[in-house]
Amino acid sequence: MRSELMEARLAKLARLRELGINPYPYGFHRTHTVDRLLEGFDARMEQEAVAVCGRLMALRPMGKATFAQLQDPGGRIQLYLKKDEIGEAAYEVLSLLDLGDLIGVHGVPMRTRTGEATVRATRLEVLCKSIRPLPVVKEKDGQVFDAWEDTGERYRRRHLDLILHPQTRRVFEVRAHTVRALRAFLDDRGFLEVETPILVAIYGGASARPFVTHHNTLDQKLYLRIAEELPLKRCLVGGIERVYELGRVFRNEGMDRGHNPEFTLLEFYWAWADYREAMDLVEEMVRAVALAAVGTLELEWRGERIDLALPFPRLSMADLVREHTGIDPLHDDEERLRAFLRGHHVAIPAWASRGHLLEAIFDEAVQAKLLQPTFVIDHPREVSPLAKVHRDQPDLLVERFELFIGGVEFGNAFSELNDPVDQRRRFEDQARRRDLGDDEAQAQDEEFLQAIETGMPPAAGVGLGVDRLVMLLSGASGIRDVLLFPHLRPEDGASPESVELEEEGASPESVAPEEEGARPESVEPGKD
Repeated sequence: MRSELMEARLAKLARLRELGINPYPYGFHRTHTVDRLLEGFDARMEQEAVAVCGRLMALRPMGKATFAQLQDPGGRIQLYLKKDEIGEAAYEVLSLLDLGDLIGVHGVPMRTRTGEATVRATRLEVLCKSIRPLPVVKEKDGQVFDAWEDTGERYRRRHLDLILHPQTRRVFEVRAHTVRALRAFLDDRGFLEVETPILVAIYGGASARPFVTHHNTLDQKLYLRIAEELPLKRCLVGGIERVYELGRVFRNEGMDRGHNPEFTLLEFYWAWADYREAMDLVEEMVRAVALAAVGTLELEWRGERIDLALPFPRLSMADLVREHTGIDPLHDDEERLRAFLRGHHVAIPAWASRGHLLEAIFDEAVQAKLLQPTFVIDHPREVSPLAKVHRDQPDLLVERFELFIGGVEFGNAFSELNDPVDQRRRFEDQARRRDLGDDEAQAQDEEFLQAIETGMPPAAGVGLGVDRLVMLLSGASGIRDVLLFPHLRPEDGASPESVELEEEGASPESVAPEEEGARPESVEPGKD
């Protein structure tokens, strides 16, 4: 259903066509973006003809002259359009424009009496007539409120968010720089980027619920991958000694400010290395990527100052639990661990063993306190079915680390299990857990087992949550802020017309993003 504002714009569109103007031409030759035009602007004044184009964001008619504001990816600049300079026909066209239209202007740079950089137009072109108005700030009873106060609408209609909030576009520039820097870092160290299947017959490499689909021709159930791990380790078997993949993975789980059903995961595998060397490399990589993406190692995130220049301490999970709770999770009676969790209203599944209890206590009592970058090392064997047993405590622990920053897990890694007999036994234990009700237990991948029975070299493997790294570097509080089109709940039949539309002539520039409420990250990204 069209609103009155849309009908008015359609009438203007029809009038443009009556005047013989194509409101949707094939292109425009731009000489400068706004940011490039403003560089050395004074030297160009009255000396150089320029052509700029972008979205019309403000209009102030003043009789035979009009001031306007044009926005492109480089910023905004004022336009000055005078009737006797652009011609009477073009000035009539100007009266048929609305906020949000795309226009091109030829003219010369000038400064107004107040000193504002301006393009004095000599020719005006309509490049795209917009039919749907932009949402803007409104005023009611003396109070200013955001007509777009539903944050979910900004995620659902990201095109409008990008138009109205330059800071949103900046987040995705940081994302692009981050991804580019991650690839460059690994490429420079001899890692080979590969692509592995997204549709798989057996999902593995993490403890998570998958999305299920069906291949009609093969009449076969398939899954969207939950990790990249197992095929990458088969590359190690095949002799690709340094290998990585940066791509989407999918987990059929809850959504909060740290989780989306699909997210970007970097996994890399390094033959002949162990988890200690991997920690060195990850610490170096995080610093290098931060400098490349945002130019600093000192960050503000979720109200905390994060210093990536500080050495990343390496602390065992068991020692951290002892420090923060007084419980010795490796030696105290299991009932003491269970009592602690019950006292904190943490559900304990029937199949939980000592290792699961240790991990749950860590999640409840320790994780949120790890603000500066910290490697938490030496995890319980029961929760790490793809990690090599710890060389000093093989019955209890594995050689695994997770990287925490700001109380959030960013990465997960271990010395890779390459003993095929032990790996088969671990998968069998996962199957028993599944029978007991653990629907996140890992499935047995026979092709992977056959591969490592051929012989896989000792290796370190790392999984890094790219979206969370972008959150940290851009200062975004939630994962939806760093995904262009995040998954959202259905609109329940709500019409797009339910979003407030602009009053003609109003400026949309003061629409501001809403702060999200804090919600704890409950499930970690990464390999396992």
